[in-house]
Amino acid sequence: MTGGAHSEATRELLLVLAVAGLGLVLAMAAAFGPWHPTSGDPARAGLVELHSPPGRTVESTAG
Repeated sequence: MTGGAHSEATRELLLVLAVAGLGLVLAMAAAFGPWHPTSGDPARAGLVELHSPPGRTVESTAG
């Protein structure tokens, strides 16, 4: 009975480690994989300009 419990615990621990390792590999692939557009891809949108709401002025405090 003790040998069976030890074997099941070892199998479960190996399964948990395997799933954790797979998750780590997928996370690294997402983090370090190429994400920038290549020359054949369409260009992405540029930077966004920020505007104040109409009727409101922003005063500089530097001076």
